[in-house]
Amino acid sequence: MKKASLLFLSILFSKAEAQESQDFRTDKMNIIKTNVTAYTFRNINLSYERVINQWFSLNIGFGTMPEGKVPFINAFLKDEDEKRFQNLRVKATQFTVEPRFYLGKGYGKGFYLAPYYRYSNVSSNTFDFYYDYNGPNGITYPIPIKGQGSTNGNSGGLMAGVQFFLTRSRNLVLDFWIAGAHYGSGKGDFTMTSDYVLTPDMQAQLKREIEKLDIPFVKYTVETNANGARIKIDGPWAGFRSGLSLGYRF
Repeated sequence: MKKASLLFLSILFSKAEAQESQDFRTDKMNIIKTNVTAYTFRNINLSYERVINQWFSLNIGFGTMPEGKVPFINAFLKDEDEKRFQNLRVKATQFTVEPRFYLGKGYGKGFYLAPYYRYSNVSSNTFDFYYDYNGPNGITYPIPIKGQGSTNGNSGGLMAGVQFFLTRSRNLVLDFWIAGAHYGSGKGDFTMTSDYVLTPDMQAQLKREIEKLDIPFVKYTVETNANGARIKIDGPWAGFRSGLSLGYRF
């Protein structure tokens, strides 16, 4: 009798597990999601995940940030430098390709590791910038300059996360990006144009002022001329990822 009961329970659990696996394999292999925490940074985004098999899926994401103030600009610029960019506005787009490797039950559920590639583009409006020129006569006066440009980056990284299926129908999805980081290279070009004809001394001071901004995670060089300056970005491109996405599985 005891053996019969154990056999019955074993068959019952086997059928339940087989049914659960069958649900994952043959039904609802597509997931549409949006990272709700990214809207804090004006990032409108959408991603699509296609489950390939138990342990592998492919997630493709797109995000765009409409033109507006630089998020948390005071975190990387001093107060006096931030005041020089009063009307600076930026917009950005990004595209991410992310293979996912699920380490648990899988089929789009549980803990995963995700190496990824990301392309990013950031561009600015025509913004005002000024610097205080110290003239040979001891008088200091501001030199107004107009700036504009764009930069893009290609990077690769790794993210760890966990994804849950919610509700009895398993239609609602919660995707928690625990932590991720990427690193690569970026290139960009910004032009700074003055209404004044800049003397060699004015150009030298302008070059020093721009180099003193010391923007983190960005390597740039400054060239000046009689019309203004040119800023070339050519160096490391880094970023971090974390967030919470909600989605629908079908």
